[in-house]
Formats: sequence, structure tokens, C-alpha cells
Amino acid sequence: MMIKKVLPALLIAMLTVAGSYGQTNFKPDTKLLKTIATDYKKAAAQYKLMATKLQADQFPKTYFAATDKFETSGSGWWCSGFYPGTLLYLYQQSKDPALLNEANRMMQVLAKEQYNTTTHDLGFMMYCSFGTALTVAPKAEYKQILVNSAKSLATRFDPKIGCIKSWDSKKSDYLVIIDNMMNLELLFWATKVTGDASYYNIAVTHANTTMKNHFRPNYSSYHVVNYNPETGEVQQRKTAQGFADSSAWARGQAWGLYGYTVMYRATKDKKYLAQANHIAQYILNNPNLPADKIPYWDYDAPGKPTALRDASAAAVMASAFLELCRYTDGKSRALYFHTAETIIRNLSGPKYFATAGTNGGFVLEHSVGSLPAKSEVDVPLTYADYYFIEALNRYKNFKRK
Repeated sequence: MMIKKVLPALLIAMLTVAGSYGQTNFKPDTKLLKTIATDYKKAAAQYKLMATKLQADQFPKTYFAATDKFETSGSGWWCSGFYPGTLLYLYQQSKDPALLNEANRMMQVLAKEQYNTTTHDLGFMMYCSFGTALTVAPKAEYKQILVNSAKSLATRFDPKIGCIKSWDSKKSDYLVIIDNMMNLELLFWATKVTGDASYYNIAVTHANTTMKNHFRPNYSSYHVVNYNPETGEVQQRKTAQGFADSSAWARGQAWGLYGYTVMYRATKDKKYLAQANHIAQYILNNPNLPADKIPYWDYDAPGKPTALRDASAAAVMASAFLELCRYTDGKSRALYFHTAETIIRNLSGPKYFATAGTNGGFVLEHSVGSLPAKSEVDVPLTYADYYFIEALNRYKNFKRK
């Protein structure tokens, strides 16, 4: 990859930090803010409980209540950054040193992944942990860890394809999943702090290629696009975790919504704002979106209305809507804001928020990892908790015009 060290001042100005959103004329609901304050306290107690159940170097993946057993991973699993990231978010609210100490302990284990070039998920792994730490409890070494992580992620970009490879497979495949939109924020950060435009350019090229090839005319997204590694042509569009190749896997739609909202924040290019709005309208106008806004695991899943819901998709949506509404006006702004409120209220209720001392210490119940693979079905998941707490933070910090 050719390194370009000169970056126009205008580009640097565009790359504002994640929290510097525009103003709106909406005001958070006082009653919901009280619920959120209680959520923080309960979530902190849950995560302190979880910390006592994990062995050294274990990252939580999920918990099975029926057998009282954890499923854990090493630091190389794509979800490894969410546990320390959530601990940091909760420490930010409570200032409980036990939460910070546990986050720091796990980040020491995670740090070696900065050199991992076998995964596209370094954004999830490193930016949701070390990136969060830079805001909440920074240390001098975190910047270089993140720069190295961005370098590792950039090695997976192929300019002939115009995308960062997601999954390694046979030589005739070049697999890219919609989830990869979530890893681009790390690259924008790297350009901002180093002045090296190559990271920015990779992120933009990946987003443009994904926008061209991952989306249907109605702005729903395929999960997986398989490119020809020699020509860059699309040779297959399919699903891995959704109901069918032609269906709209719920978390995939949420990844796209969040990812293109970040793209607009980072570039101020209105085509990305338009894309985020199109995805939002697809979700919110979908006749299969339940009234409580907690989606079925796939919008086209059979067995509705008793099909499984996915709290993780709802949490990602809530966080994304609370950012997207700051960039929009009128009815759309109101719709996005109040949809996020509805999701937070329902995820804070007894149906989804775990009873104290249960759920292995996880906060939310009823997420779906991969139903086709019969993996992590109707269980707690680390990324559901992370994006839920992020949504609470964004709601709490919402500013009135």
C-alpha cells in the first residue's frame, strides 16, 4: 500500500471525533433518563458479577442459563473488544475502579491483536476497546496500538476489488460481509491522528464498493458478497447468518445503518447520509418490524409473530438512530429519535433486561448470533450489551438546540 503523508487541512477538519454531533431541537424524556440511570447501576453490578466468573485471559461470548455455563473466547475472536469496551462505558458513569481495573486487565490480553492481519474485525476488537479507552481512561500507549491495528486492517484491502476482505476462504473467493462497514471507523481515526490519507481512502473505497454491490433496490442488504479475486466482478450474493440469500437479516441491516451514518460523520459526503436514510426508511417502513421496534432475527423469518427477536440488532439500531437524527430534519429527525427512545424503553424492560444476578452477568437477554448455524440462539451477546450502553450514553448526552 502506498503511503501518502500529506493530507489537506479540509480533510482533517472533516474527521471530527465521534461525539461532536450537531445540535437538535429534541429533549430527552425525564422519566427515561431516570430509567437509564438505573440501567447503568444494574449493568455495572452485572458486569462485576461476570468478572468473577471468568478465568484469566477468557473473553465472554455468551451464557447458557439452562446449564449455567459460559462460552468464552481468546483475544482473537471478533467480539473480544466489546467486554472491555462495555466495562469502560460503565466506569465512565460510575467511576467504580473495579470496572476500570477489569477493563485494563483485559486490554492487556487484547493488545497483541494489533498485529493480527487474519481478521477484518479489528475495528470491533480494538476501536471499541482501546478507542473507547482513549476517551474514558487514556494511556499514552493506546494511540500506537490503534495505529498498528489500522495498519493491520489495511493489509486486507485489495484495490482491484475495492474492498477489505472479510473472511479468508478458497482462492477463487473474495468474501465481503456487510458487518465490515463497522470496522471503517478505525481507519478514519488513523488518518486523523497520523495525517496518512491512505486509511481514509481505503475506508471510502470500501464503502463505495459496498454501497454499489451489497444493496437491493429497496435498500435492504445482502449479508455476503463474493467477488472474483482476479476481476473484481461480483460472482455471488448470499447470506450466512440470515434466513435466505434473498432475505433481510436484521443485524445486517443495522450494521449498514450504523456504518453509513459513520461514513457521513467522517466525510460529510451527502451520498452517505442519503444511504443511511434509505436504510433507515427500509427498516422503519418494513411491515415486519414489530411495534416495539425490537426486530425479528430476520425481517423475512418464518414463524412470525413468534419468531425469535434479536436484541443485538435493536441495540445497534438505537445507537445509530440517535446519531443519524442529528444529521436530518423534520419528520425523519423525529422518527429516528423517538424510535431510539422506544427501543431503549423496551430493552430496559423486564422482557430484555436481565434480572439482577442472572444471565451470567450479561445485561440483555434474547439476541441471536447465527440461527442457521444453531450458534448463539436466543442468548445474551457481548455486542448487544456494548451497543445498548452506547445508546444509553448517546441518549443521556443528547443536547437541546
